[in-house]
Amino acid sequence: MVKSELIKRSPLRVFEKSINGGLGKGNLGVLASRKGVGKTACLVHLATDQLFNDKHVIHVSFSSRVDHIVSWYEDIFKEISKMRDLENAVSVHDEIVKNRVIMNFNQEGISTEQILKSISAMITDGNFAADQVLFDGYDFGETSTEDIAKFKTFAQDHQLEIWFSVSLKPEEPCFDDEGFPIQLKDFTESLDVIITLAYAGDHVKLRAVKDHGNTELNNMHLMLDPKTMLIARE
Repeated sequence: MVKSELIKRSPLRVFEKSINGGLGKGNLGVLASRKGVGKTACLVHLATDQLFNDKHVIHVSFSSRVDHIVSWYEDIFKEISKMRDLENAVSVHDEIVKNRVIMNFNQEGISTEQILKSISAMITDGNFAADQVLFDGYDFGETSTEDIAKFKTFAQDHQLEIWFSVSLKPEEPCFDDEGFPIQLKDFTESLDVIITLAYAGDHVKLRAVKDHGNTELNNMHLMLDPKTMLIARE
């Protein structure tokens, strides 16, 4: 399969349709779940789809090491290319990896302003025209509504899609009666899309609990495949 056909058939097209066209530039999205459910895999699949579409991605990690992030990108690419029998996979890989930057911060030792200043320098001084920024492992328990509003302004100013992965605190309950993450309730004004991941039998189900300003939420009909760790149709 050629790259253009792979893009067309990707389950990410279903992902976009289920949230009314996708996250969109200038907006903030969140993938939220308990720890270890598969948020990083989802983030990397979202980013890889952007890379296949010739977009530029900045992946910001808040873990102490980033080598596992590189491994995730390699594994996700291999699974996609193998599943779709991608033509010229090596050439495609070498082409898209040039459009990805991985950055690393310790959230406890740096302010939101410093994080955004570093990313802005990469975009402007580094001539890296990012389309999407991922904040992997950002702790909403250690931030404020003012900080998240700054991310929102940054996304709008630079016309970026910004996704966060958030590990919900282990204390019960994590979700309210409607399935909304309790930890994120104070931040909903700045967040445009919130998607939860939770085990349903032998797979992880994706559910949109906030979709821009829509009051009627669509069933995403998507899951995280436990074998490939790819977003897939149910």
